Amino acid sequence: MSAKATPATVAAGRTKTTYTLHPYEVDDAGHSYGTDAADALGVPREHVFKTLIAEVDGRFTVGVVPVSTTLDLKALAAAVGGKRAIMADPARAEKVTGYVRGGISPLGQRKRLRTVIDASVTALPTVYVSAGRRGLQMELKPQDLITLTEALTAPIGTP
Repeated sequence: MSAKATPATVAAGRTKTTYTLHPYEVDDAGHSYGTDAADALGVPREHVFKTLIAEVDGRFTVGVVPVSTTLDLKALAAAVGGKRAIMADPARAEKVTGYVRGGISPLGQRKRLRTVIDASVTALPTVYVSAGRRGLQMELKPQDLITLTEALTAPIGTP
């Protein structure tokens, strides 16, 4: 990996997926990594997706939703045929993905976790997700994100 490479960019590059990196200044006083990223890049919040780690019936599951929404845990559980979902402890989420909070990417995680992306992604020409560290977003086509993560799409984000 080069100095600028992350596991997410390596994963995308391995498949020859076309993507664009967008670095931005991180505001350490910020409260919401995703909305801060959207605002710093001047991108609509509906186009920037955050990666959240939940446990559905005790199994780690990734929910990817626009930063303008909240992850609907019941909808996430239903999407994967589960009964109950809770947010994963942040320290456990970091350990299982290999990324730090605010920089968790849906791509290049330590172990492939089942992933559900909010269905709104399919209406967008491109989508932004963390490229694997705070201050770096990756822009790619929604279908490429779905393919790379082997994700299901379902309505899992609520306003």
